Amino acid sequence: MENPSVKQMVVLYPVGGVGHVGPMTHLAKLFLDHGFDVTMVLVEPPIKSTDSGAGFIERLAASNPSITFHVLPPIPTPDLSISTKHPFLLILELMRQYNDSLESFLCSFPRARLHSLVIDLFCTHTIDVAAKVGVPVYKFFASGAGTLAVFTQLPALLAGRQTGLKELGDTPLEFLGVPPMPASHLVTSLLESPEDELCRTVIEILKRNAGTHGVLVNTFESLESLALQALRDPLCVPDQILPPVYSIGPLTGKIQGGTDKERHECLAWLDAQPERSVVFLCWGSKGALPKEQLVEIAVGLEHSGQRFLWVVRTPAGSDDDRKRYWEKRAETDLDALLPEGFLERTKGRGLVIKSWAPQVDVLCHPATGGFVTHCGWNSTLEAVAAGVPMLCWPLAAEQKMNKVFVTDGMGIGVEMEGYKAGFVKAEEIEAKVRLVLECEEGRELRKRAVELKKQAEAAMEDGGSSREAFVRFLSDVKNL
Repeated sequence: MENPSVKQMVVLYPVGGVGHVGPMTHLAKLFLDHGFDVTMVLVEPPIKSTDSGAGFIERLAASNPSITFHVLPPIPTPDLSISTKHPFLLILELMRQYNDSLESFLCSFPRARLHSLVIDLFCTHTIDVAAKVGVPVYKFFASGAGTLAVFTQLPALLAGRQTGLKELGDTPLEFLGVPPMPASHLVTSLLESPEDELCRTVIEILKRNAGTHGVLVNTFESLESLALQALRDPLCVPDQILPPVYSIGPLTGKIQGGTDKERHECLAWLDAQPERSVVFLCWGSKGALPKEQLVEIAVGLEHSGQRFLWVVRTPAGSDDDRKRYWEKRAETDLDALLPEGFLERTKGRGLVIKSWAPQVDVLCHPATGGFVTHCGWNSTLEAVAAGVPMLCWPLAAEQKMNKVFVTDGMGIGVEMEGYKAGFVKAEEIEAKVRLVLECEEGRELRKRAVELKKQAEAAMEDGGSSREAFVRFLSDVKNL
């Protein structure tokens, strides 16, 4: 029973990394806006990287002083280099070992103070902890409703198969609420034999939606109305009542430190460019392309004659490798990665940045007219919220699925077709950049993108669909 004299606290529990902690930080701000205290519980990641180690947590905490960050006492991590198991399975095993510490942390507060425990997709093992403590547990799905709809229906599809989906190739699969989905576009682990340990484990995670009191999804009603309808349809998973789904997004924006005094150089460069004249190229916090592909991109951009802002990461390697690469070398090393003379020939109409750019600020800048993206959901939502059409170049995870939603569902992007062969040629880069910036098809994409931007803004306003969904969620928790 809620005690009105006690300010209640929400506990958020993500796995590490920008792709999980970032959206959870936006969710924390939503709870803060509604008068709750928020504590985000983190574990030390077994794989150290520039976006998930202690430095990242410190920057995050420093720039979000209203959120309490609590790191559970570290336990010995497995040696990923000597194990024959998939690293993801080892990380899940490690996370499960933190259950006792999480339970102790939750029990350190009076029950009346605890409003709810919100976990991300890969923390379903904590559902049992919440049940023991007696705290309502909700899942926060940081990707879109389309992905959630597919994931929700997949276990039933795989249950009747003796072999994996990989053999189906590009055969389209029919799921309620989304465009036909080529089998090859599903997350790689789900294409293996249903008896494969990784596939079996992921399927068990997906089936545990039903163990929560509800699912908060980072999307908004008009963006993915069909997928959200499917998740509320009794036919979505026959013989199973799914928990309520609340579309509370788009939760986007800057999450780390940075002030107006520290305005990035690229924004001043964008200030000098005409409106909607620049294509922005960035493949997320993890995306790194081989040198051969970087050269091909450079040739395509140069031949296009269009303005560009390009975030170049060092060729594929770990985050730490990339950081050390740039720390040890001078600016001229871009010349070693890119065609000879490219930077000089494109000076003025192009800007190449090493490793990182303030993506939200760039997308929202009036000069930005198109976005070459890996289709991570955070990047996709940021483009939607900014009204910028996308050139879709998926790399991993659920990004191929998001590509289908952006191109066939939302109609605000086109596919960079060469990604399917693992190499996008200069000719396609040139043609697609011109398409999005100067062709009639690009103008139509932009028109739809601007309309979705208006709908995203409306969803987050008082009385908007996402605000109302969040209020309904709070009411449902209160009535449990």
